[in-house]
Amino acid sequence: MTGNRRPTIKTVAARAGVGRTTVSRVVNGSELVSADARERVLAAIKELNYVPNSVARGLVTNRTNAVALVIPESESRLGSEPFFAALIRGVSGALAESRTQLQLMLVRDQAERDQLTESVATRRVDGVLLVSVHSEDRLPGILEEMGLPTVLAGRRDAGERLSYVNSDNAGGAAAAVRHLLGSGRRRVATITGPLDMDVGRSRLAGWRTAHTEAGVPAAELLVEAGDFTEEGGANAMRLLLERAPDLDAVFAASDLMAVGALAELRRWKRQVPGDVAVVGFEDSVLARHTNPPLTTVRQPVEELGRTMARILTDITQHGAPRQQTTLPTELVVRESS
Repeated sequence: MTGNRRPTIKTVAARAGVGRTTVSRVVNGSELVSADARERVLAAIKELNYVPNSVARGLVTNRTNAVALVIPESESRLGSEPFFAALIRGVSGALAESRTQLQLMLVRDQAERDQLTESVATRRVDGVLLVSVHSEDRLPGILEEMGLPTVLAGRRDAGERLSYVNSDNAGGAAAAVRHLLGSGRRRVATITGPLDMDVGRSRLAGWRTAHTEAGVPAAELLVEAGDFTEEGGANAMRLLLERAPDLDAVFAASDLMAVGALAELRRWKRQVPGDVAVVGFEDSVLARHTNPPLTTVRQPVEELGRTMARILTDITQHGAPRQQTTLPTELVVRESS
């Protein structure tokens, strides 16, 4: 071969005396190729030092070898919440193993939703990993109607039809509240996640379950909805203290909200854990650097991302059926409780 031009699938096909489709089948391990043709193609690939690309593979597989990680949140939210960074690390690491490209897409308004729909309709991605799923979000349904393989981080509700990877949110929350009640706390408040998300409702359900098990009334005035942000946690903590100044513990449904709660408790001159014990959820890097270090429920966020990516790869590359997985959580006790 002359010059420095990189060999293409067309070059390989010409050298082997076969069509481009045959080369693609060999590249993708298809059995629909004769032994003689396979040998000629492999010899040509070796001779030309040909490196298959996604376009060549796509001729037979109808795949782009690219998936979209769709996060319907703002850049500021993406940058401020450790959850997203850990999830992206897990997803990208698993996709690298299968040589699949990752496209990160933020869907913040209708224009970006339309752009995503166009990408799906024109099959510029093989599948979608969808994060921050709200119960009334139409996007999962749209993706399902289009027949595009989709894996959710979490689920819309207990009857979810799509593939998803979830953490044991209710069990983790119950463990956190059992710990607080078991240490003698009796006025255990909770700052929930958004209640239009299954994760928010499930962690609230765990708070209630632990109270029921302990025979301690779960007072509704000790419940305040948050939004998984530090500001939301601080505001919810303020409202709880105004309604129930005698509360002696709080379970926040995320570490970031727990950080906001700790700041608000300092403003109210409450000692942690002397006056009020605090527990979060996630065991992000923040938990080890709060003052005092935060007791929290560890959820394996990177593993959640890796599992999502592997399920989607199984579906797009091997035709696997839908899968629904729940990962275990673990209580990590530190000085805040």
